[in-house]
Amino acid sequence: MAYLTLAGAILSEILATTAMKYSHGFTKLWPSVGTTLGYLVAFALLAQTLKSMSVGTTYAIWSGAGTAVIAAIGTVFLGESTSPLKILGVLLVIAGVVVLNLDGAH
Repeated sequence: MAYLTLAGAILSEILATTAMKYSHGFTKLWPSVGTTLGYLVAFALLAQTLKSMSVGTTYAIWSGAGTAVIAAIGTVFLGESTSPLKILGVLLVIAGVVVLNLDGAH
């Protein structure tokens, strides 16, 4: 159940961050509302996840998955540039999440 709650937190954070891009510095009402609600839901679900998972592992998965998906959304849907160095950076974030999870299994 903790991983399902964490997945919800990650999805909510991704949607909130994407909405923030469209809020144009919080000058557009509905994307700004979406950003605020998305982060409220994300943090509420993250807090629930922390009841049964360690904070280091939870935060690593939450931030790593969010970073990787937001980078992909930026490249694929928002026309942001990519480079081998940016791809390496995302892969290193993912590798860090994997290593922290391996350590958390003991």
